[in-house]
Parts: sequence; structure tokens; C-alpha cells
Amino acid sequence: MTDLFSDISSAEHDEVLRLRKELEEANRRYYVDNMPTLSDRDFDSKMQRLQELERLHPEWADAASPTHHVGSDLTQGSKFAQVAHRYPMLSLGNTYSQAEIEDWLRRLPEGVEIVAELKYDGLSISLWYEHGRLIHALTRGDGTRGDDVLRNIQTIPSIPRQLHGTGFPDRFELRGEVLLPWQNFERLNRERAEEEEPLFANPRNAASGTLKLLDPQEVARRGLTCYLYYMLGEDLPADTHMQRLEQAKQWGFPVSDAIRLCRSVDEVMDFIRYWDTERKQLPVATDGIVLKVNSLAQQQQLGYTAKSPRWAIAYKFPAEKQLTLLRDITCQVGRTGVVTPVANLEPVQLSGTIVQRATLHNEDFIRSLAIRPGDRVWVEKGGEIIPKITGKEASSAATEAQPYTFPTLCPECGTALVRVEGEAAWRCPNEDGCPPQIVGKMIHFVSRKAMNIDGLGEETIALLFRLGLLHNVADIYSLRREDIATLEGFGDKSADNILAGIERSKQVPWARVLFALGIRMVGETTAKKIARRFRAAEDLQWATREQLTEVEDVGGQIADNVLAWFADLRNLEILLRLREAGVQLADNAPAEEQQSAVLQGKTIVVSGVFAHHSRDEYKAMIEAHGGKNTGSVSAKTSFILAGENMGPEKRKKAETLGVQIMTEDEFLTLIQSNESTQTL
Repeated sequence: MTDLFSDISSAEHDEVLRLRKELEEANRRYYVDNMPTLSDRDFDSKMQRLQELERLHPEWADAASPTHHVGSDLTQGSKFAQVAHRYPMLSLGNTYSQAEIEDWLRRLPEGVEIVAELKYDGLSISLWYEHGRLIHALTRGDGTRGDDVLRNIQTIPSIPRQLHGTGFPDRFELRGEVLLPWQNFERLNRERAEEEEPLFANPRNAASGTLKLLDPQEVARRGLTCYLYYMLGEDLPADTHMQRLEQAKQWGFPVSDAIRLCRSVDEVMDFIRYWDTERKQLPVATDGIVLKVNSLAQQQQLGYTAKSPRWAIAYKFPAEKQLTLLRDITCQVGRTGVVTPVANLEPVQLSGTIVQRATLHNEDFIRSLAIRPGDRVWVEKGGEIIPKITGKEASSAATEAQPYTFPTLCPECGTALVRVEGEAAWRCPNEDGCPPQIVGKMIHFVSRKAMNIDGLGEETIALLFRLGLLHNVADIYSLRREDIATLEGFGDKSADNILAGIERSKQVPWARVLFALGIRMVGETTAKKIARRFRAAEDLQWATREQLTEVEDVGGQIADNVLAWFADLRNLEILLRLREAGVQLADNAPAEEQQSAVLQGKTIVVSGVFAHHSRDEYKAMIEAHGGKNTGSVSAKTSFILAGENMGPEKRKKAETLGVQIMTEDEFLTLIQSNESTQTL
């Protein structure tokens, strides 16, 4: 009997360790990578199981367990300054059971008032105001400190930078949720699909990824919005949560109208039932209801656990899913040759739309679900707009159908598919002979973020390709008026508009031309950074792998892709034709004036989190004073400009090689003293 209990205890201990590891990884993928691997319900179920095991076995207590802290969106080497929260930023306890909500309500003091609010599915934010001016905008981070994303928050029109009038406290904080509206989310994912970039799973992940961008102009273009739901600080007006929200609204803050003061269990449950249906009409994503005790004095009496307040709870709506027939699986070939399997479904209504197709991602995903044509599969949307298959109904599986076999040949051109080591996708290597890849490259080339040629849309490009008028991007600059005007649905005016757009594209700067070329993994931001270092196509053509990897965010794989592209004689011929057509293959603008030579001949590594400037700003300073940035520590490194949380491997290597580590203040003193000398 002793052995039996010992075996059970050992198995449960192994389960605890496994769950902790799974939940920490899920937190990282959700908060940091914005690529969730578990549904909310699966995550919550695993968390509840871990809490139960830790309660049964207090001897296994571990302060680092995910049951004792909230997930963190902080990243190693973050480019944002990190600021400590004045008040811990905790998460809410939650449930999917209305019965548990009723139990929670009945355990509260008699006569308590409850504020019922929508639970918006976005990214938590803390806004700090002093003397009526917005001074910080912090993400949740790890609950004790967060990234200051002030510049990006200032792109949201509804958030006031400066309060006007009187009556607001000298110092206070508002917390809320940053959101990406459905309409903007769909547009962003369409753009990413065109570029064959990974799609955001839902608006929450898109909002999180957007808020961590370094380019405020791109943040503004994506169109974030915000709802604020809690006020903190000293000497605040009113003694109830509801009154403070009303006051915040009067000061000009974006506070939702979907709030109700409830005085009974029935009123709360009515609110939940109403919004379970009506939320589908909202322009932003919601995933539940938040209930808060209205009296601030009662909130203080109820207090907090290690992770969440006892005076609030979240009810999460169950994800909407339907069972339908998987008719067959087809494969699509994208611009970069990636072959993506698609599920063709018996039409089913889900979250107000008819779903007929859903991505199956790759071969590994199909194998993990063990699905095949003829199976009845579960299709889910929940808080996500992209339909996904989450499993199959075992009792109705297609027993006669053969397991699905991923094709070995390209479904478009018949070329043998290849699978790059470390990647899940199969790819067609026939870049210049596979029709979808050829057309995809040209569609990418003329797109708005690239050459921005009006009139040459997807259908027109595909038509001109079928007619043999376009074979590659250089052919666009050989199109004649009569080639276009004689096409069905076109005419002289359409032809003139397209030719005018082609002519205007010759003024597109070199960085965008580089992006337009469609080199694998060279996106818009990476192209800008490469073009800033290599100011002409000719310079880039002769770049070495080492030189390329010195560019920020350019790793070995991207460098290899650039080298391979310029090693292909067909691509060099296209470049020659583009140059002859007048396309800008060089940045002819004068380089930024060098401020001094104090760092001339020095090679510097920037690592860590900084208080005064971002990493990009420090790199610009280094170049402005004659220095050279590099991403790795070597014997040639002059010194490391180190902030907080400097990479441990870089520090270890620096100590081994005897490389100087310079603090942020020391670096600024060096620069500023030299600038003073220059001025004198």
C-alpha cells in the first residue's frame, strides 16, 4: 500500500512539474510572442489543475510557480524603458460557469452593489497623469513593472495627452484595455496574407504586437482604440468605482457605455445573458463580463490574493464552435512557394458568418489532429475571426477514408517539394517557373507598401501574366498603352492611369524598392534597416554575410536569403532592367552629417534596457559620432554600451575577452563632453 501511495505521489509531482513548464511556455507565447498555443479555456483548465495539486501538496510549494504570478509581456533586451508600477497590476480570477458567478455573488456582504462591465479582449495599459499631462503609459509587464509605450499610446486619438479644465487630481492613474477594432484587424491580416507573413490569431494579439512596434507612424496607421475601466491614486473624487468612471468620462477619457450598476444576482445574470448575444454586434472583441464591487471601502476590506483582487471576478463566454463535414483538403501555393493546406467544409454558420474554408497550417498540424476528408470536425471562432479546426468527432470519423497524405509535388507546377530544416512548411523551389509564385511576386511588387502602382491589382496582374505580357517585375516597365487599352474591361483612360502609376513608381525610394523585390524574410522594416546600411543595390550585391548580420534584426537566415537572391543571375538581370527603366536602386540623399569623430574607428555593441533613450536612438548616436554598431561581441569590440538586463552571454563573453562595459551615463558623458568641446 505504501508503494501505491508513493507511486501516486511521484506521478502527481511529475504532473506538477509538467504543468508549470507548459503554463510558463504558454504565458511566453501569449504575452511575448503574441502567438498563443493554448485556448483560454485549455490554459485555465491546466491552471486550475495545477492549483489543486499545489493545494493538496504544500510541500511542493514554489514561489516561481505560474500560480503565484501573472504572465509577463516583458522581453529580454526590450527597446522600451521599463518602469515600476505604483500599484501591482494583477490579473482577475475567472470562470466559465454562471453557477460559480452566482456563488461568488452570494458570498459577498449583504446589500453590496456590483458594477458589471464588458471584458474587452485587448492589452492592459496603465496611464499616468501628472498636472493633467500624460507622462507614462505602461504595459502590464510582469505585474510589478511594465514597458513604457508612451509614444505609441499617443497615437490613439481618444486618449488625451493634456487634460483641460479643472477638478482632476494632481496625480492619478487610469487603467484600461488597448484594442484593435475588428475592421482594422481584418485589414491588417489581409495585408499580412498578401505578404505571406504570419496572420494574427485575434485582435488581442494584433493589438499587443502593434503596441510594441518601434515606429509610431505604423502604430497610428493600424488604428488602435482604448477603453479605460479603473482609476487609482491619492485624493481621488468619489467613494465608488461607478462614480469614478463617470468622472473620468467627464474629464474626456474613453469609458465604455456598456456598464451597469447591479443590486441583485438577477440583475447581474440578466446583464451576462444580454451581452452574450449583443457583444457580437460590437466593433471590438470581447470575451466575457467583469464584475467589481462598487464600494471602494468594501474593495479594501475584501483585499487581494497573490495574483488577483477578491472584490472582482471575470466570467468568460464559451467559445462558439460547430460540427461540420470536412469535404476535402486542397493546397495553395503562395508567393514564396509555401504550400498551405486548406480545409474545404460543409458550409456552417459561426459567429454570424458562413464558414466554408479554414486553414490547416501545415502537414504537422493535420497529423496532430489525425483528420482526413469525410471526418466531422469542430470549427471554432470564439474571440478569433479566423476560423480554425480544433478537433474531430471520433464517433463519426471516416473509417473508410485513407489518411491524408501531403503532396510531394507542387500542385501548380509539379516540382518536387522541399522542406527546410527547422521549418514546418513544405515549399516549391521553382521560384521562376511556378505560376502562383511569379504572379505573387508581381502583386507584392506593385502593392501599396512597395511600389504602390495604382490600377495594377491582383486580377489585372494575373490577366497580364496569362496573356504573356508579364513574366517578371521588370516587364511592368515595358508595358505599352495598346497592351492595356485593348483588354476587355479596360480602355484608353484605364491604360493611361496605369502607365502614370508605373511612371510615378520610379520615384519610390531605394528602401521600398528593396522591400518590393520580395526577398524571403526581408519585410518592410528589415528592408529599411538594410537600405540604411547599404545605400545602393550595388553595395548590397557585394555585401558579405558578416556585414549583413551586423545590421539590426538581420540574422543568419535573412543574410543567407539576401546572398542567395543576389547570387541568382536572373535576379541581377531584373535589377539591370529596373535600373535602365529609371527605378531608384540607390539612396542619393546626403548621409546624415557626422556630429563628431569621438567614436571613429570604434566597434560598439548595444545591449540591455535603457532609461534615457531607446536602443535605436543610441545606435544612431554611435553612427553620428563616427562609431560602428555590431550585434555580437568579439575581440574587435571596442566596448559594450550596457543597460539593465544586459544579455548574460554577452556579459560573459565580454569578461572573457576583457571588453570594456560602459554604462548609459558614462556613454552620454563621453558624447556630451565631446559635443561641448566641438562647440567651444
